[in-house]
Amino acid sequence: MRISIIGTGYVGTVTGACFASLGNDVICVDVDARRVESMNAGVPPIYEEGLEELLKAHAGKNLRATLDYDDAIAHSDISFICVPTPTDEGGKIDLRFVREASRSIGQRLKNKSSYHVVVVKSTVVPQTTQSVATPILEEASGKKAGVDFGVGMNPEFLREGKAVHDFMHPDRIVIGGDDPKAQAVIKSLYKGYKCPILEVDTKTAEMIKYVSNAFLATKISFSNEVGNICKRLGIDTYKVMEGVGLDARISPFFLNSGLGFGGSCFPKDVKALIGKAADVDYEPQLLKTVLLVNDHQPQMLLKLLKIHVPDLKDKRIAVLGLAFKNDTDDIRESRAIPVIGSLLAEGAQVVAYDPMASRHMKKVYPNIEYVKTADEALMDADACIVATEWAEFKKLDSFGNMRRPVVIDGRKMIDPKGKNIIYEGICW
Repeated sequence: MRISIIGTGYVGTVTGACFASLGNDVICVDVDARRVESMNAGVPPIYEEGLEELLKAHAGKNLRATLDYDDAIAHSDISFICVPTPTDEGGKIDLRFVREASRSIGQRLKNKSSYHVVVVKSTVVPQTTQSVATPILEEASGKKAGVDFGVGMNPEFLREGKAVHDFMHPDRIVIGGDDPKAQAVIKSLYKGYKCPILEVDTKTAEMIKYVSNAFLATKISFSNEVGNICKRLGIDTYKVMEGVGLDARISPFFLNSGLGFGGSCFPKDVKALIGKAADVDYEPQLLKTVLLVNDHQPQMLLKLLKIHVPDLKDKRIAVLGLAFKNDTDDIRESRAIPVIGSLLAEGAQVVAYDPMASRHMKKVYPNIEYVKTADEALMDADACIVATEWAEFKKLDSFGNMRRPVVIDGRKMIDPKGKNIIYEGICW
């Protein structure tokens, strides 16, 4: 099938590359000329395992990028809107990019005679496809949805660092549509997949995405709340959650206590769902608490650090890990950001290391010291904080080079046995 992808961010780039690998002809549209040039050269604008290989294999063949909406819509039969949906200062979803994409597509549909399907893949609150995207498409095109063109919603369930794998081997595919013809076209793209395919209306598809992320975020905050209690009782919370996770009704996933969640999805989506609930006059107290617990975890880590280093002024503190999780260079909502902010507020000298994300964190904290190895960060440090679960941290053995071997572990990456260190886990 001929597909156009609107937006070459995280979701758009992965979606475009994966659809191309399945044999489709894909055109990616973006307003950033550098991104377009990069993709056409086979260089992904983001890091994602396996993505570069896909781009190199298909760029210039059945995958290309352009700045030209006219070109993309004219030469495709289905368009996926994959633009950002940030939250505003009040926590409500900001739909300006969805509106712009819908209007731009609609203007090109005006003179197109063949049937075209527009699919919202961006994460949007329930009723957005129906009440925002569709009316704009109709107004801009002068045509009628469900008659002259189709509209659908196809949420993504991609983990950063594993997105290519998740696209090719999904747990489920959700296809939202308010007319059967559009749903059938979307479904045809996934005809080779063996996973369950759930067909629902657009607002239900939108809600499934939000509830999935909100539930996973809730499991993390619940685990951290339990971990904070276990810490005070001298109980190994990881053993507790091992036992709890063996219950088939619960599962072991997302039960690891630690510094909390970050990234582009969980914080934003929980806030947006809270905002949508307020629109229908409901206060979701549990979801609000999920965010409160998450926001509190970095301060728990700082309190543990100050037990061993009461005065942080002019102390050299190594922060290991800047990305919000391992196997990505994404620092959005990284728990390292508030940790570093608190350290600087206490007058500490921060030296930071991450195998991939330092260049991004430099935009947030340009004046701290960045080094190229974990060993270099530990040299002469008064304490060390582990903020991201990079596998290489499990192998660290250079704590003897620290001025004071104090290690505050936010991700349970360091085994203190035989290392002669002062060790504290945030929840264990």
